[in-house]
Order: sequence, then C-alpha cells, then structure tokens
Amino acid sequence: MSRFEPYGLSRVIGEKGVLPQRAKKLDPSLPLREGEVLIDVESLNIDAASFKQLKEAAGGDTEKIAAAVREIVRERGKMQNPVTGSGGMLIGRVREVAKGHPGGLVAGDRIATLVSLTLTPLHIDEIRAVKADIDRVDVRGHAILFASGIFAKLPGDLPDALVLAALDVAGAPALTARYVKPGMTVMLIGAGKSGALCLAQAKKNGAAKRVALDISQKALDALKGIGLCDEAVVADATQGVEVMQKVPPADLVINCASVANTEMASILSVRQGGTVIFFSMATSFTTAALGAEGVGKDVTMVVGNGYTPGHADLTLELLRSEPKLRALFEQRYVFSGS
Repeated sequence: MSRFEPYGLSRVIGEKGVLPQRAKKLDPSLPLREGEVLIDVESLNIDAASFKQLKEAAGGDTEKIAAAVREIVRERGKMQNPVTGSGGMLIGRVREVAKGHPGGLVAGDRIATLVSLTLTPLHIDEIRAVKADIDRVDVRGHAILFASGIFAKLPGDLPDALVLAALDVAGAPALTARYVKPGMTVMLIGAGKSGALCLAQAKKNGAAKRVALDISQKALDALKGIGLCDEAVVADATQGVEVMQKVPPADLVINCASVANTEMASILSVRQGGTVIFFSMATSFTTAALGAEGVGKDVTMVVGNGYTPGHADLTLELLRSEPKLRALFEQRYVFSGS
C-alpha cells in the first residue's frame, strides 16, 4: 500500500528528500499513488523564457523544437528546460483520481494545472503540433498532479487556448492587484501576455500613470491602442542606464521580460523606497541584490512565485470584463495559433 505524501517525494528518482521541482528526474510511471490525479495531456504551454531559448537553439525549426521537448521529457520525466530551469503549465482531461486527493475532481473534468511543469511528472507519447507563435506544444501523453498541486477547471465560456495563455501567467496580475495603489506610477517591462494583464489590473486598481517599455514598437502599439498604458517607451531592457534616462521614476516596476539581464533596468527605474516585482523567469537574484546595493538603491524586491490565492479567477475575470484585452489575447493566442 502506498503512503500518502502530498508533495510527490516518492516520484523523485535517486535523490532522497529532494522536492520534485529541484529533482533531476521524476518517475511518471503508472499506476497512480495515493492522493494523485492522472491527466490525459492535450497541450503544454511552455514558459516564455524557456520557449524563447528552445526556439533560438532550434533556429525556429518546429521539428527541432519538438525533438528538444521530447528529449527533455524523456530524460527528466518532466518538462524543465535545462538552460532556463523553467517549465510552464498544461491542460488536459482527468482520467483517474486516486484515493486521498482533496480537490473534488472526477474523471472527465477538463483542467489546467496551475503548478509548474518543472515539478509535474510527464510522459509524452506523441507531439502533435508545435505552435511557436503562442509558445504551445500540443501532445498526447499523461501527467500526474500531486495532492498539493493547484489547478483550475476549464470554464465553458472561454476558448481553451485563451484560458491556457492567461492562466499560465495568472500569478502576475494577481500579485499586481496586491501592490498597486491608487495614484501610483507603474512601469511595466515586457509587453507580452503577462504584461498586458498586469497593466489591465494596474488600471483597475487606479494607477495614476502606466508606462510600458519593450523593444518591440508593435507590441507597445497594441497595448497603447487598447488603453492599457499612458506612455509607451521603446528601449532595450538589458541596457539599464539607457532605460533609466528614458522613463520617469516609478513607484512600482513590474518586470515581465523574457530575456536575461533586465534586473538593472528595473532597479534604476524605480524611485528610492519603491518596489520591483520580478515575474521574469530569466531573473538573477544575485544580479538584482548586488546591483541594487551597488547603485545605492533602497528598493523592495519581490519575486513572483506564480501563485496568489484566487489568481485564476481574477485573471479570467479580467478577460471577461475587458473586451479589448480579451480581443487582443484572442488575436495573439487563439486565432493565430489555431
């Protein structure tokens, strides 16, 4: 008889006492153990930093991207990019619920996992499609959700692709809601999907000024065109001094960039005593901590961990209540990837 443990420690291969996220390899084999859920996987939404690295390494070749994903999962028993260390999340249909699982799931439920693929045991039988424009890989395979693993049942009023894209970054707007106060100047670095949701939440919270910064004029035009930012700044976020010279000091900086070396742009752009939220999986704690010290900046630095209570409902409600935001997401992540 299996012993109930909610964190999946028994799925870790060869590293006693190591949690699944840090483990080098997980065991995705069946049958289920107590407290687990078996999911027939339909799609993987790869973390932006991870997919960018995979795409660049493959020269944009989708077959090579598929081969790289297949090899990572075969080698590690989970989707954890060895270069970036990040994963993503998935959607699928519940096949079986083992005794002891607390979540109220039944076979047939369609869900999105809200825990990282870096800690989710995964086996891929087939890669059906790589949708490089939306960081998605459609697969046939199975995954295992632990008793501690959070999830969201897929709603019937929103397309799956829209839900997948939004819930992958649901922690970002939820934490933004906690930190943005009326009258604040808020600066966003990275005009992608998490950035759009963060700006929408900052607007909802009453931010007095919203500044968006990205290297892409097109991405910025899209956000400004639907009223999510008051000011759009084209700049390379890896160039901290250049960014500082282009933007007003912000009360709160939200970093959603998918590239490395953007820590100092964030720190130099916030006022003394301000706050920086790092949602980028490319963030270096060492660079941020020592960098702030080196420029004499008193700044509170928050690492977004992807989970804030109620984050799934908050994010989906943003899409429901903001028609222009939903239209932007559908254009980018539903119709473009269909």
